Amino acid sequence: MKSNWNYPTTVWVGENRINDLGEACKNLNISKPLFVTDKDLVNLPFIKKIISEISKEFKKLKIFSNFSGNPVGENVDDGVEEFKTNNCDGVIAIGGGSALDVGKAIAFMSGQKRPIWDFEDIGDYWKRADEKNISSIIAIPTTAGTGSETGRASAIINKKAGIKKIIFHPKILPSIVILDPKLTVELSPRLTAATGMDALAHNLEAFCAPSFHPMADGIALEGIKLIKNSLIIAFKDGKNIEARQNLLAASSMGSTAFQKGLGAIHSLSHPVNAQYNIHHGLSNAIFMPYVLTFNRSSIEKKIISICDYLELDKNFDSFLSWILALRKDLEIPNTLSDVMDCSKFNLEELSLMALKDPSTSGNPKKIDKDDLKLMYEHSISGELFK
Repeated sequence: MKSNWNYPTTVWVGENRINDLGEACKNLNISKPLFVTDKDLVNLPFIKKIISEISKEFKKLKIFSNFSGNPVGENVDDGVEEFKTNNCDGVIAIGGGSALDVGKAIAFMSGQKRPIWDFEDIGDYWKRADEKNISSIIAIPTTAGTGSETGRASAIINKKAGIKKIIFHPKILPSIVILDPKLTVELSPRLTAATGMDALAHNLEAFCAPSFHPMADGIALEGIKLIKNSLIIAFKDGKNIEARQNLLAASSMGSTAFQKGLGAIHSLSHPVNAQYNIHHGLSNAIFMPYVLTFNRSSIEKKIISICDYLELDKNFDSFLSWILALRKDLEIPNTLSDVMDCSKFNLEELSLMALKDPSTSGNPKKIDKDDLKLMYEHSISGELFK
């Protein structure tokens, strides 16, 4: 199954589409690409094979991999220096959300004179950018979670402030995306679960966001169904190509849909990702039922409409039971205290950070710092809201 999509950008879909990487570079007039992947991926056999093949077309291919999960601003600075030193004219970003976010940020910041934090997703800060010098980006996900390949932003941690910032510009959107399910078959069950729940959080929060965007709603609804039908299969049998392809599609769909908005799942996640280096998909999965039950009064009708499409009993409790059973089947911990020592948490500080997070404004129920603190407390104790 191979196809080309053009929403929201050019997407080449199907098994072995990685073989078209050279053609993608030619289409974008990239002659000196910077190959961006993280330090955990760069030495894996399948990445080495990709580098070996693309090096046949680009004899002086430069590789940047000096970063890992939850990247910081200094990682982007180092990548920009590598990009400029070698006179690169485009970025090939391959990996999970961290690699894609760093690659996108390098391509963006290679043409800017202001610091990266001047382009945070606040108001019209993006208009400060010099658009003419933003380099072309080819994005190739090896996980099915963040959907960064179809997003117009990068999530980068400001290490000095200890806060994950969303850097936004419309032209950070990659020009060509390659969705090849074979690149995800070696993903461990643990990461398949966490990234799949990340994609679910994106689609679910986008659907529940209160703004009017029926296109995003339709995409999110189908994304949720693809996850319901395929995540457990891929978790149990990582070599199931159809399930892997469905999850890649659902991941890209989630990122496309959440231009409508996100919510408290992400508000709560971003501070603990930045402060304690918890995997973003894992934290989203942990927070999900606590946020759902907190928001119940504002989302119940929408959740029932999801149940109808997913062929679940048409009530909120049925959907919640599905989420809880899904987490259990994926061996996702029930509470934040199951994955770390929460005794030294400064909940006042975390709650204030969550309140200031850009995702908070999209939550379907208006929330304040005390609400967010209460959700943190429930996610630590395991008590769902009644």
